[in-house]
Parts: sequence; structure tokens; C-alpha cells
Amino acid sequence: MTLKIGWIGCGIHATQMLLPQVVRHDVQIVALCDIDGKRLASAGRQFGVSILTSDAAELIATPGLDAIGMAVGPDQHLVFGKAALARGLPVFMEKPPSGSAAGARELLAASEKAAKPLLVGFMKRYSAGNKIAANIVHSGRFGQVLGLTGYYMTAPGYFVGNVDYTGFFLHHCVHYMDLVSFMVSPVKKLTARKVEKEPGKVLFHISLDFECGAIGTIAMGTIQSRGAPVERIELMGDHQRIEVDNVIDIRWNRNPPFKIDDPGATLADGIDSLTWKPNFTAAANEDPKGYYSLLQDVIPALRGEQTAAPTIADGVVAMDRLETLRRELDL
Repeated sequence: MTLKIGWIGCGIHATQMLLPQVVRHDVQIVALCDIDGKRLASAGRQFGVSILTSDAAELIATPGLDAIGMAVGPDQHLVFGKAALARGLPVFMEKPPSGSAAGARELLAASEKAAKPLLVGFMKRYSAGNKIAANIVHSGRFGQVLGLTGYYMTAPGYFVGNVDYTGFFLHHCVHYMDLVSFMVSPVKKLTARKVEKEPGKVLFHISLDFECGAIGTIAMGTIQSRGAPVERIELMGDHQRIEVDNVIDIRWNRNPPFKIDDPGATLADGIDSLTWKPNFTAAANEDPKGYYSLLQDVIPALRGEQTAAPTIADGVVAMDRLETLRRELDL
């Protein structure tokens, strides 16, 4: 049965990234909401929606809805998420689920009280290379993960005028506060240190101890150009490692023998490296960033099915870690 959704927030991210992937599934967008009338009208035309409102409460009260989706600000996620759950509607929201860990816990309590799911847009789990890497690890073929090294940067575009790192942490750093456990195991300890070249230009290194015994390091900051690839993950195991560059290039290095002096040298399925990258020359509507794959789990979960979609419980964990990180860095 087609899922009927009301959607709050018609900004660039929603109309160019999220909603085009939503409508690839068995979903009807019944109503849209945005406080900007021009954006709202444009989204209505783009997705063929006639019920348009600037009032989120009015949208949530629209008759016949099966679920609510939203991509707005952290404070609005908290208010609108609680309101939708109070009406008995399941919710999908972009990250972060709130501006604070306390707010995320409020949403978790509201979800439990309503007995309805609240799913969170941690799409880094579903980005093509990350998804492949996690599937290899979770299959057992990789063995125990011993180390994680990550690199996730952005440019200081957040900091025109008064420098406030809050948006950088909530919209950028929160991804890896979720992703590291998805790749490895729960985190039992997080510490960090920083260097700040000038206000708005910061680099910090995060040290992680995982419950499984693995260790990890992530470099994050605002001192690299978004015009160049700024993301990398490496998982290290016993005589093998998985490298993911820019979420789309993946290499699984295993344990090959030396080949130069071997006259019978060949490539062996079980021991030589495997690589993959997407074929961007193909005329296919693929989404290497992961929104489509995320929604493959989210849409059934909104119908009440059990899926692997990230939940508000995952959001609480990520927000708790994020606040630990900020305390460590005093930012």
C-alpha cells in the first residue's frame, strides 16, 4: 500500500537530495510545509503536491497521513517530531535529531510512548563505499576489526561573522559519531585534542576505544576545501584492511604473496585485493551518497516493519558522543 507522507522543510537539501529519493519508493507526498512561500510553491510544482502550508502543526494534522518526514533545524526537529509522535504518526527526520542529547532523549521517550518509530537520516551508513565495507565486516569474512582511521573535513563556510562551531558539530561531526560504531562496535571511551589556527579554522584529532578492543583515530576540522575529496575511512584487521575514499572508491587489501620473482604469478580470488568504484558513465539514477539506500530501510520501517534503519536510539548515542567531544575540545 502506498505510504502517504506529509513533509516539513523544502530547502535545497530536501528538494535536491531527499525528496527525489523518497518518491522513487512506493510513497505519495500528500502535503508540504515551509515558512518560505517561494520555496514551498516551487516544491509543490516539483513534486506535484497541492496541499501546501507554512504551519507545521497544520501539516501534521492533515487527514489521511501515514507518516511525517522533515528536514529542518535541530530545534524544529525536536518540536515537530514530538508533535507528530503525539498524533500517533511515525517520523523520519534528517540528522541531527535535536540540538542536544537531552532533546534526543525527549524524542526517544516520545517514540516509546507513542509506540511509533522515529528514524534518523544517518546516511553515511549507506554511502556506497561505507555500505560495502560494513557488509564485508558484518559478514565475518574480515575477522576482528583492530583499528579504524577516519578523515572527515569541511571548509570554514559556517563561520562568516561571529564564529560559532555549533552548526559544524551538529550537521557535520555528528555523522561520524554514529558511523564509527556501525563500522566497528560501541565506543567505550572518547578523547580529543585540537589546534586552532584562527577563529573558525580548527583541526582536531579524536581518539576512540571500542568495546570490541579495537582502537580508532578520526581527524576532523574546518581547514580543507570542500572542492577536494575530504573523506576517508580505513579499517584494519589481521593482514588485511579496507580503505574507502570519498565514499565511492573502496579497496579490500588482503594477504597476497610477493609476485615479482614468481614465474607463476597470478591473481587469486581468495587473497588478492578487490576494488570497486561506481560507473558514472551509466545512465542510471544511482545515489552513491546513500539517501536512496537509507530510504529503502526507512520506508518499510515507517510502515511498522523491522529494518536496519537508524532509530532515535542511535541518535541519542550519537548526540551523547557529540557532547563528549565538544567538552573534550572546549568548543
